[in-house]
Amino acid sequence: MEPVFRTLEIACSAGVAVSGTRITFHGLENIPERGGAVVAINHTSYLDWMPAALAAYKRHRRLRFMIKQEMTQVKAVNFLIKHTGTIPVDRRAGAGAYAVAVERLRAGELVAVYPEATISRSFELKEFKTGAARMAIDANVPIIPLIVWGAHRRWTKDHPRTLGRAKIPITVMVGPPLAARDTVAETDAAMREAMTTLLYEAQESYEHPAGAYWVPRRMGGSAPTPEEAKLLDEAELAERARREQRAR
Repeated sequence: MEPVFRTLEIACSAGVAVSGTRITFHGLENIPERGGAVVAINHTSYLDWMPAALAAYKRHRRLRFMIKQEMTQVKAVNFLIKHTGTIPVDRRAGAGAYAVAVERLRAGELVAVYPEATISRSFELKEFKTGAARMAIDANVPIIPLIVWGAHRRWTKDHPRTLGRAKIPITVMVGPPLAARDTVAETDAAMREAMTTLLYEAQESYEHPAGAYWVPRRMGGSAPTPEEAKLLDEAELAERARREQRAR
């Protein structure tokens, strides 16, 4: 039953209703009713985990997210991590978390992974880390590509949060399961192709006013290009390293 997880599901559903958000789901039948799978999600927002989790909930499944180790330092978040099967990841030594994820997959769980690792400021797909592809191969499970679009209008990097009753629509698109290929590179390429197709479909079917910060530059918005976003990411990492060095 997992009472904490059940409470979280009820709270998320209620929060969506109170905020006036309308989540439109496409392809829910692609989430298997049983058995393990890597659920690969694009990353544009601090909130895109919620629509993804609700997609699984509608199929009577639960996602076991992988989350950065630093979040265990927040008491409330650490409580949820311990009681929802969330997998903390130490980015400097991720072998332990990886082994746990593969074990969960082999046990028939759905493990949610952000192949991009961090939020995309351009709202396009960034370069992928290899973890999702390697997990699928090692656990011998499929990859379920899942795209969330619209959550970045509520809370993303470099822009104010909009967490009230803003009635911002969100689209969730789930693609057919992808069998792991013979190599990590081939698996990664297939996953990226599937996610790109879903992302473009979600973007095209969603309003995209010219000049809006949340619309990709490719579609006439003012979001950074992927190249500009990469420079911003590098500057952020450099600043973080300087702060950590000063703190020592």
